[in-house]
Amino acid sequence: MTRLHPNRVRSLAALMLALILAPGAPRPALAQEAGAPTIVLRATTILDGRGGRILNGAIVVRDSITVDVLQGNAARAAAKPGMTVVDLGSATLMPGLIDGHVHVNSYFNAAGRIHGRNDGDTPAQTALGLANNLKKMLLSGVTTAQSMGASEDAFYRDAIAKDAILGPRLLTSLNPITDERLSVDSLRAIVRQRKADGADAIKIFASKSIREAGTTTMSQEQLNALCGEAKSVGLRTLVHAHSEESIRFATLAGCTQIEHGIFATQAVLNSMAEHGTFFEPQCGLIFRNYLENRTKYEGSGNFNEEGFSSMQRAIPMASNIIRQASATPGMKLVWGTDAVAGAHGRETDDLICRVREGGQPAMAALISATSGGAEALGLGKEIGSLAKGYHADIIAVAGDPSLRIEDLRRVTFVMSRGVVRRLDGAAAVRVP
Repeated sequence: MTRLHPNRVRSLAALMLALILAPGAPRPALAQEAGAPTIVLRATTILDGRGGRILNGAIVVRDSITVDVLQGNAARAAAKPGMTVVDLGSATLMPGLIDGHVHVNSYFNAAGRIHGRNDGDTPAQTALGLANNLKKMLLSGVTTAQSMGASEDAFYRDAIAKDAILGPRLLTSLNPITDERLSVDSLRAIVRQRKADGADAIKIFASKSIREAGTTTMSQEQLNALCGEAKSVGLRTLVHAHSEESIRFATLAGCTQIEHGIFATQAVLNSMAEHGTFFEPQCGLIFRNYLENRTKYEGSGNFNEEGFSSMQRAIPMASNIIRQASATPGMKLVWGTDAVAGAHGRETDDLICRVREGGQPAMAALISATSGGAEALGLGKEIGSLAKGYHADIIAVAGDPSLRIEDLRRVTFVMSRGVVRRLDGAAAVRVP
């Protein structure tokens, strides 16, 4: 991904904040500030993110926390004087989606091409491009995202946390570790530096891109050093690995999570399951997005004839890996789209692909993007479930995605950190 000089990153972030916070900038539809009325959400169906279902229930939210999830008589009696009720009718309430792999700094520039260094875009255009990605993700139902690979991510993460800009809760690895020529001591030093710089996790490239056949780059010793050092400083490790060998190395090194895995064999899938390694393969969105936007990517790096041909070949392979991984006992299968320019805001197409082309049961796919994703981020006791004491990251969709996964495209309500960010076709009513 694109790298920016730190000074430009700082000026870019400051400019973006100035733009977003300018007088007259739009604000959320229903902001729940500290001390504001308790909000009661009602809907025909509630999915708790762990496989449970409640009919005609209610969720009570106060000060950004889910106070209760109720059903039956308790749900009907939940609204008290002074509370605000949002009745979503026949919609389905569920935890906000957790996309464990995005690239928020990837967007199409003013010339209609993939943004890159010295491409002519001004800092203002770059700031707005990234802010637009964040907004699209949040309003489409992604309330938490993990951005893999840019130093400027930290500025957006912190701005979102302060409600200075609109976007999903953001975690970041900052810049990835890619240089396979480095000694194990040098690699350990980089991990410590990432920790000091504020990274939430360590991103490692253990293989080349699928456009370069995904061959192994990092050795077993290098991955042992990287993942061992990260564990010692309390950071998770996310490993880009396509080849069977790189997946095996990363699993044996005790790395937290394997990304992509297009050439995974059943043997390494079994090994991941045995070691408790999280697995985050993509289905069709990432490859189809590149192919649909070919003219915007073509000629940049390895986006050439062979690169596009390899991505076309990868589509059926990717859905087959989903099918194999879903059928592997004990596999911790989680969701991450690798969303880049053109894909932000339509990440749910990847979950639909998992079900329709990869054969994953719809409820299992939803769990992988909610409570399962939270566990992978080390936030399993904070987000990803609709339960008492959890952060109020809640979405509603028309229909029921556990029965018809395509309903994920019909988001009508988004609440993140207890604040309503989107509310379509329903009224918020204060109980007298």
